[in-house]
Amino acid sequence: MNERPKILVIYYTQTGQLKRIVDKVTGPLQDKATIVYEELAPLQPFAFPWNKQVFYDTMPETVLGKPRGIAPLKVNPDEHFDLVILAYQPWFLSPSQPTAAFLQSESAARLLKGKPVVTLMGCRNMWLNAQERVKEYLQKAGAHLVGNIVLVDRSPNLVALITVLRWQFKGKKEATAFLPPAGVQEQDIQDAVKFGEPIAKMLETRQWDQLQPQLLELGAVELKPNLILLEDRGIRAFRYWSKFISAKGGPGAPERQGRVSMYRGLLLIGIFVLSPLAKISSMFKLAFNKKRLQEDVKYYRGIHLR
Repeated sequence: MNERPKILVIYYTQTGQLKRIVDKVTGPLQDKATIVYEELAPLQPFAFPWNKQVFYDTMPETVLGKPRGIAPLKVNPDEHFDLVILAYQPWFLSPSQPTAAFLQSESAARLLKGKPVVTLMGCRNMWLNAQERVKEYLQKAGAHLVGNIVLVDRSPNLVALITVLRWQFKGKKEATAFLPPAGVQEQDIQDAVKFGEPIAKMLETRQWDQLQPQLLELGAVELKPNLILLEDRGIRAFRYWSKFISAKGGPGAPERQGRVSMYRGLLLIGIFVLSPLAKISSMFKLAFNKKRLQEDVKYYRGIHLR
């Protein structure tokens, strides 16, 4: 009698939304595999809702890939798994600090080497740079990225930003008279169960090269070309500010709080004043660089690393 395949699910969530997505995706796998869940635990927890200054002060180390440490994993790093599902959120267009801490660890190197990996995200709408960083970590660990599923908030960009800020600073996710609920739409979370079926099939056939095309047919990755341009501008700004702020000290250092406040103010101006102008600029670039952007969309919907 053949042993049931084993799946390791590694995740970190502050709000619980990502765990709900994980549960939907893994639902069809429950009767077909043994599933082990590993929730990453920062040694110094990130409070939720966030304090505003602490949130913005978290940006430099997130972007620079210098995360807070995490507690040792409960799972044995040398245990065999037939598939690893890595569920994470982007922070500041980068992998969340707990995710980065895991991917940089010796335990990750031992767990992931030679393993097929499916990445699963629940986020606002900008995830490209974070996924590129994760691809690099996985490649360094000798893992094989075989699938990527991204659930995003489908609300207009500025609306999604307002609702997520309200959620993370006040803990209020529910809709108001003028705003929709924050986060990934409930129907999309419920529908995520559909992604479990092709994963279950590949666990049987082990033809992992066929997984991402099947996931894409089910709508696993939907990407608007203008977001490629907006995110490219955003990550360049974050990289500049991360170096500028961290030059004055480490996380929470009083010496750097003036620069954090400066960044915080300029970021909000950039988002609410310059974003509409950037959108107009993006429309021109879309018109003149359509072929290049189409190639970029195809690349980001895939699983390979340039």
